Amino acid sequence: MRVSVIGSGYVGLVTGAGLAEKGHDVMCVDTDAARVAAIARGVAPFYEPGLEDLLRRNRPRLAATTDLARAVRESELSMIAVGTPVLNDEIDLSAVRAAARQIGSALGEKQTYHVVVVKSTVVPGTTERVVLPLLAEASRREPGVDFGVATNPEFLTEGQAVQDFLCPDRLILGALDGRSLAALEALYANFASVERVCTNLRTAEMIKYAANSLLATAISFSNEIANLCTALGGVDVAEVMQGVHASKYLTVTTAEGERLRPELVAFLWPGCGLGGGCLPKDVKALIAHGRGAGRPMALLQAVIDVNEQQPEQVLALLRKQFPVLTGLRVAVLGLAFRPETSDMRESPAIPIVRQLVAEGARVSAFDPATGEEARRIFPNGTVQLCDDLASAVRAADAAVLVTRWEAFRELPDALRATGRRPLLVDGRRMLDKTAYERYAGIGLGLPE
Repeated sequence: MRVSVIGSGYVGLVTGAGLAEKGHDVMCVDTDAARVAAIARGVAPFYEPGLEDLLRRNRPRLAATTDLARAVRESELSMIAVGTPVLNDEIDLSAVRAAARQIGSALGEKQTYHVVVVKSTVVPGTTERVVLPLLAEASRREPGVDFGVATNPEFLTEGQAVQDFLCPDRLILGALDGRSLAALEALYANFASVERVCTNLRTAEMIKYAANSLLATAISFSNEIANLCTALGGVDVAEVMQGVHASKYLTVTTAEGERLRPELVAFLWPGCGLGGGCLPKDVKALIAHGRGAGRPMALLQAVIDVNEQQPEQVLALLRKQFPVLTGLRVAVLGLAFRPETSDMRESPAIPIVRQLVAEGARVSAFDPATGEEARRIFPNGTVQLCDDLASAVRAADAAVLVTRWEAFRELPDALRATGRRPLLVDGRRMLDKTAYERYAGIGLGLPE
């Protein structure tokens, strides 16, 4: 199938490259000429494990352009994969609207049937009430007759997005009609063994939000428990959650008697807050959507409230040892919102670093992947951005672990190598609390 993917960010580019890997001819579209040129060379414009290999391997079937109209004219199916950020706590559909109008204009020049698939995360009703009317108006064609419309939400985790696309756990196929659904089925014909949920447009949109809200709720629940453990004293949330994980409800027992834990368990663990371009914005967008429908989302609002307060828990651990932060040398380890990505959107590292700087601390930082993004967010030397772990902690009075990079398991040894005894604040509870003498961790309630 000839496919055009509108938007070449995390979702669009991984989707385009993945579809090419599965044998489709794909044209990625983006307004950024430099990004288009990089894709054409087989170079990934952002860090995502395995993506560059995928781009290079599929160059014969994967093209890139800034010409949206041409891409639509030369394809049978177009996927809208543009960003849907949150603006004033509500979803911003400006990019989706613009893409729909441009696709519609191109459809007006075609005589053949074409299917438009919304891949972007949009609140329930968007495809039907926003995208479809714009396509019809711009094309002067009839939906369901001259063109099809579908919704196909993504479930890609940054850091493992390539694997998630090529080996998905589910395919959610929302369609306007049977012909639109048949086009989606043809698109995913090489995913024969993957479970499909075939439904209407709104339900497909809602599935995405329900899934992300569940994961965000699990994280904030764990952090709520962690903060109580800190307040009570004598309780370690890491041991509490290990006990919770041992429940039969959170394990699967194989025929051989081995107990396996599903991936959901990873979200039931304390930390310094969730981030990224999906979970926080999607929960906020759903809250606003519920409010507009006359249904306040009290539970999800609490999820956001807990999350937004969580970076302060890290700073509180630091202040217990250093009541005054002025002049304190603090190494912040990890700037991306999660490991194996360069994405710093909504990362808890950002408020932590900014508050440290505001209180006069001298901040060094290291992340294995953020590079230019970190320099953009922390310009003018406000933060000393280091090239390795040892450089970041060399002069530190305290080290704050924010991102769960595997490389940071060496942190206790790196701190001992300084010849001093800096405080280690474990914002992810990934390190053994006995591995280093001066240790403080989220949810580690110390005895009175």
